[in-house]
Amino acid sequence: MNQSAEQQAIAEIKAGGKCPAHVAIIMDGNGRWAAKRGLPRKDGHAAGVKTVRTVVEIASEVGVKFLTLYTFSVENWNRPRDEVASLMDLLAKTTMRELDDLMRNNVRLITTGRIRELPLIERKVLQSAVKKTAGNTGLTLNLALNYGGRTEIVDAVRAIARDLRDEKITSRQITEHMFAEYLYTAGLPDPDLLIRTSGEMRLSNFLIWQTSYTEIYITNTLWPDFGRADFLAALQDYIKRDRRFGRVGST
Repeated sequence: MNQSAEQQAIAEIKAGGKCPAHVAIIMDGNGRWAAKRGLPRKDGHAAGVKTVRTVVEIASEVGVKFLTLYTFSVENWNRPRDEVASLMDLLAKTTMRELDDLMRNNVRLITTGRIRELPLIERKVLQSAVKKTAGNTGLTLNLALNYGGRTEIVDAVRAIARDLRDEKITSRQITEHMFAEYLYTAGLPDPDLLIRTSGEMRLSNFLIWQTSYTEIYITNTLWPDFGRADFLAALQDYIKRDRRFGRVGST
């Protein structure tokens, strides 16, 4: 996509108020990207960080308000120990390195998941970055870390059970809206668009409550190769869709 086509795409996305407010991404394909090049998996993860930077930049530019990235799942602990250690190290170093840019670009960083179970160093780095960017009013970048959709729902049920036991709420008060307030994502709108790279056709335990009516976009492109043109193409595809939410369509 040349510069003229890119600017036209951005204008189309921003026009008419159709830009998705919340985009969620399953960043898949780092390992396969590295394997194709005869590189260790950690190099694929490092290459994927550059794509994160690109996507954050474009999301801010077109007016996306919330960007949730599936960064580390509860299942990822089952990977080889050295790969997990490498991912945790990359997380801490990237957060520290990108913090100045987040501040300069008015990006607020938040996290979603069982953050308390992350290693101490990584947890402290994240908490510091979240605190420092808390006053920023631009894009909210939400990192889903030690996250699982089923785990999130179970944790919500446990919290509701405690509040029922302590008589803070009654069973008659439980609604879909109330249940959502017990999820890790309380206070965030549900994703309008979910993007998955590398061609896999599954949710992989990601935001399974929140994506009930989310538009899904699948691309065969591996995450490290997912560039500006790819992200803009996904957003252009989204604005052409007719979101009905169970109602009769407009055509």
